[in-house]
Formats: sequence, C-alpha cells, structure tokens
Amino acid sequence: MAQQSTTPVERFDAVDVIHTKRDGGRLSDDQIDWVIDAYTRGVVAEEQMAALAMAIFLRGMERDEIVRWTQAMIASGERMDFSAALSRPTSDKHSTGGVGDKITLPLAPLVASFGVAVPQLSGRGLGHTGGTLDKLEAIPGWRADLTNEEMIAQLESVGAVICAAGSGLAPADKKLYALRDVTGTVEAIPLIASSIMSKKIAEGTDALVLDVKTGAGAFMRDEKDARELAATMVQLGKDAGVNTVALLTDMSAPLGLTVGNALEVRESVEVLAGGGPKDVVELTVALAREMLAAAGKTDVDVEAALADGRAMDTWKAMISAQGGDPDAELPVAKHTQEVCAEADGVVTGLDAMKVGVAGWRLGAGRSRPGEAVQAGAGVELMKTIGDEVRAGDVVAVLHTDTPERFDRSVESIDGAWTIEKDGASAGERTIVLDRIS
Repeated sequence: MAQQSTTPVERFDAVDVIHTKRDGGRLSDDQIDWVIDAYTRGVVAEEQMAALAMAIFLRGMERDEIVRWTQAMIASGERMDFSAALSRPTSDKHSTGGVGDKITLPLAPLVASFGVAVPQLSGRGLGHTGGTLDKLEAIPGWRADLTNEEMIAQLESVGAVICAAGSGLAPADKKLYALRDVTGTVEAIPLIASSIMSKKIAEGTDALVLDVKTGAGAFMRDEKDARELAATMVQLGKDAGVNTVALLTDMSAPLGLTVGNALEVRESVEVLAGGGPKDVVELTVALAREMLAAAGKTDVDVEAALADGRAMDTWKAMISAQGGDPDAELPVAKHTQEVCAEADGVVTGLDAMKVGVAGWRLGAGRSRPGEAVQAGAGVELMKTIGDEVRAGDVVAVLHTDTPERFDRSVESIDGAWTIEKDGASAGERTIVLDRIS
C-alpha cells in the first residue's frame, strides 16, 4: 500500500494570488489571510512575495483590501497591552522616513519627561533613509533587542524606550519590510500603511502621531500621495481604536545638518542640550505637543524641557537602561572628503534625495537585508538653504571608512545645492505643512 502524504494541502496557490493582483483584480479576504499566514510560515517563497509586492505597487489596493491586509499582518503574531502594566498613559510616533530624520531620538525622551510613556518600536534603514536602530547602535553598548518584560519595566521606570519590535509582534511585517527594501516596492502606499499600522496597532499604544513626509527626500514625493497615505493610516488607526493624528511635513531638503548614524546621534544630543538646528527643534516640538495632547497633557511648556535639561536626563537614563554609555565618544569615520561650491550666491534649494543617496553610498545605509552599516559614515552639511556661499566654499564633508566609495557619492550629491545670485527666493522653510485627523 502506498504511503499517504502528511503534507497539508494549502487553500490557495501563491501563483494564482499573484495573477489576481497582477491582472488588476481585488484580493479576497481569504486570499489575503492565507498569503500573509503562508508567507510567515515559509510556504510562500521570497520571490513569490516579491512578485506580489510589485503587483500591489503597480496595481494598488482598495481601502477594504488594505484594512484586511493590515489585520492579517497583526494576526500573524501577538498583540501587546500596556494599559494593565503601566501607571502612565502611552503615546507613540512614527515617521514615514526621510533624510536626516533623527527626530525620534530627542522626541521620545522629551515626551517621557512629562510623565507619558513612549514605546517607540523602530526599524532599520530602508533605501536612502536611515533607520533609528542603526543610528542608536552607533552608541557603544546600546542594544536594540529587548524582551517584552524588559520594555515594560523600562517604560515604567524611565518612561521611554526605543527598540526593535519583538519577533512575536507582526512577524509577517518583519519579513516583508526587509523584502520591500531590496525589490523597489518601498513606495507602495498599501504596503507602507499596513506595515506601519500593523506594528503600531499590535504594539498596543493608546495614541499615535504620524509624521508623513513629502518632497524630494520622501518616499511620497508628491503631496497628493502623502495626503492619501496619511488619511489611510489615520483611518486604520481609528478603526482599531487608537487615537491617531498625522502631520504632513516637508522633506524637500534634509532635516538638520547631518545624514548618517553617529553624525545624527551627535546632532540629536545637541537638540537635547537646548541647541541644534532650527528645523529639527521645530519638528521635535510640534510632534511632542501632538503626542502630549493625545495623552491628555495640553498645558505644558515643551521648549522648557529642552532648555532645563529634563529631556537630556531622560535620554541618558533611556540609553543607560539599554546598555549604552550616553557619555561615550561616538564612532568617527576614518576618511573624509570635502565638497565645494562652484558659484557665488545664496543656497535656495538643497535636494534631500541626492544627499540621502550620497550618505547611503558612503556606507550609512544598506543595499540588501542584513548588510552591515558604517556607524561613522554619512554627510555633514556645511551650507544649507538661506546660507551665502562663494565659489570654493565647503558645502559638505563626506565621511566613510572605505574611501573607494567617495567617487560614487560625489556623483550622487552633484547638483544638490541650488545657488542663485539673487537669493531672495530662498524664503523661510515651512516644516509642518498640514495636520490630518
């Protein structure tokens, strides 16, 4: 008698699901539930999910498909609940990513200094944008991986934690997040919205503030697309019972004057010390006010907590709690190269994408999942919008441990600065463009 196979029969075939979306069809609830579960189990291969992700990127998803996809991502793992474990209200923030976007670093301890718990589950670099965990790992000893018990204990004692999402939290997203980075599908609105919101809803925060970026250095370059993404995520949050609001913010130029892991940590500490670039401070304060208001704290002086050292104290406690030395010297790249202006005038534009790609090519980002990043690599901006320059002035310093990377980095940053004889058109940069609730 022939031995019967014990391999379970799958409800669907991955190729059929790919065909459905490739041909512009709507994925059924059952198809979505199966493909997310099967991908998490390893039944759907990486190349098959890559094909489906590209089909979604090209064909899009209807609103109810996105809702179901998000629910399936949440259902792939555990859900957390802070309400019983913490004596503080919780409020979180998520950014869609940008060039020089180090806002999480000063923001989490700033909000926590007012008695609100900030469970900031963060990620690694995607494409030309830096990852919060990559930045913090430039601090000697700091570790990103915490157990749920460690995270809750730190939230109760310190008030803020920035760490990696646990393996049990939306594991489907963890796999898909890395795959999107290397398959040209990062910008797909359904995949961005479901990725962000599945983690944030599963995380169990009471309130969520979204920083949705638009402009040359954002994944959503077009403001209309950014608004659609913001509205989609706000609705996903509200449907799940999370108090959610979004700020639409400018990413036409880099945030601050540094792009790269250790470089951005250094600048973040400057903000916590009451200094730092104006645009970084402005956005940090705006997001802090939203997070605090969502947690029921409206009559607070946010700027005072930066000026009097409260936020800095919380930062040091947060870094120390995760094994880091907040007073240690940060890594410095072994090699530098200057980029000089070619004309006299005033900087009226600075292309964030060109700067971001330059930093990525220097080693600050990764081109495949799991690739190591250089802690000291990146771009230090010496001239930004509104600054006067003369031909030959240094407009940027490039940092890397591998000098053979300089040529391609210089190639990518070429033309990033718009320099005009009459710089009247530079104007004042508006960081927060709109609020979507």
